[in-house]
Amino acid sequence: MSVVISISVFAKSNVVYVGTNAEFAPFEYLDKNKIVGFDIDLLDAISKETGLEFKIQDMAFDGLLPALQTKKVDMVIAGMTATPERQKTVAFSKPYFKAKQVVITKGENKSLKSFKDLSGKKVGVMLGFTGDTVVSEIKGVKIERFNAAYAAILALSQNKIDAVVLDSEPAKKYTANNKQFVIANIPAEEEDYAIAFRKNDKELINKVNVALDKIKANGEYDKILKKYFK
Repeated sequence: MSVVISISVFAKSNVVYVGTNAEFAPFEYLDKNKIVGFDIDLLDAISKETGLEFKIQDMAFDGLLPALQTKKVDMVIAGMTATPERQKTVAFSKPYFKAKQVVITKGENKSLKSFKDLSGKKVGVMLGFTGDTVVSEIKGVKIERFNAAYAAILALSQNKIDAVVLDSEPAKKYTANNKQFVIANIPAEEEDYAIAFRKNDKELINKVNVALDKIKANGEYDKILKKYFK
């Protein structure tokens, strides 16, 4: 599904195409066929600071960086972690959110003391997400990859997998809405979200970084944060 929305109306020369994956609430998700969420509000604030018009395209998460590199989009914002591997091919903005990877189980599992205890278990992850990378580094894990978090949660509810590794904020949404799911009480893996660009788009990167600094300084960032993470 491809949904394009315009955040602000500016001169066409200031149009910037942005890729996202609208299956990652509360950062980006569909509400009545409109892409909304923390990242979208953040883009709106950046738009007001820079005069840029952002047009957002929804696509599969693992297709975002290829779309950036082939110039189908100019930026990517999708709760994406600035990993060393990704930094080999694209550039990132300053971090705008500190997130954590957590483990969701069906009911409490006291045998889990750390991520390493997932060894020997069948674990659901989102294809291309940080959780995929984290779990792939654990020996003995049987990985099941999904294109959307709700599909992994459904598989967990049907006992097809033993656990799901997911970013903490989306995980809180799923566990709050269904008491059969529990976030395991183990140390989380921390990460920084950032906006991705092509490496040679230095002017655009600088504009966005300056805007992020201003938004954090003038209190607008905190307003957005409180809206989605009370």
